[in-house]
Amino acid sequence: MALALSRPARRRLRIAGFLSPWLIGFSVFFAYPLLATVYFSFMHYNQIKAPTFVGLRNWVYVFRDMPLFGPALWNTVWLVVVMVALRVVFGLSLGLLVTKIKSGVGFFRTAFYLPYLAPPVAATVAFVFLLNPGSGPVNEILAKVGIDGPNWFNDPTWAKPSLVLLSLWGIGDLMVIFMAALLDVPKEQYEAADLDGAGPWAKFRYVTWPSITPIVMFAVVTGVVQTMQYYTQALVAGKIASGVSIGPGTVIQPGYPDHSTLTVPQLVYSMGFQNFNTGAACVLSLVLFAIAMAVTTLLMRKRSGLLAAED
Repeated sequence: MALALSRPARRRLRIAGFLSPWLIGFSVFFAYPLLATVYFSFMHYNQIKAPTFVGLRNWVYVFRDMPLFGPALWNTVWLVVVMVALRVVFGLSLGLLVTKIKSGVGFFRTAFYLPYLAPPVAATVAFVFLLNPGSGPVNEILAKVGIDGPNWFNDPTWAKPSLVLLSLWGIGDLMVIFMAALLDVPKEQYEAADLDGAGPWAKFRYVTWPSITPIVMFAVVTGVVQTMQYYTQALVAGKIASGVSIGPGTVIQPGYPDHSTLTVPQLVYSMGFQNFNTGAACVLSLVLFAIAMAVTTLLMRKRSGLLAAED
């Protein structure tokens, strides 16, 4: 005889059934990997032999004895602060520019968006070629106007700014998002501001900015999360700029030149899949996860505080 369920129980089962795709995805792709990372952070595991418990030895090694952890963390934080800020400002500026253009808006919108569609590896290779200090067209143009161009990706001082320029070149995604937000601002508010005699800056400060603040916060939070995982462009740029021939079995340490482009995700890969130190790689992953969560929480709380103040 079938077991009779009460109405609340049937309702809970129905809700669980609707949530089951998300629950399965969350468990398989987030909860289990996170728990496994925590587990292996306390183990010595070289991906060949069975893991053995070593306590806090991996954590001590990362924070005290790993020489590249400090530079990698500094580079990652630098990229998060500089790259995210400039991408938001540049994307918003392009969005404002395109929305103000009266003719040819389709051409400019397409021209600004196309670089974003380029594959990251191909775009990075092309950018390293353009900024090649010896034969790149950028330095050749600068030389014709009397400017001695820098070494870009071959100079530790200019390597990270060069990555920022690469990210600004592919700003099309943020431009489109900001365009949609700007076009969604009620025109009645601009008309009321005109009647009050507001200038362009006052309109932006008191009409445009309050309306697009949620989109700006979205761009900042997603930018922080993406930049904390910055890997492909920095790795490819370093390998191409170094001039090292890459073939089967070639192992190249990331971060060229002089570890100036080394990020924590690159260090995770190097420790886990080149040095086979899975425990240290898991510790680095947890540190990166904790920083990303802390920054995101801080930004969301600040956003909530601003909303409460406005109310």
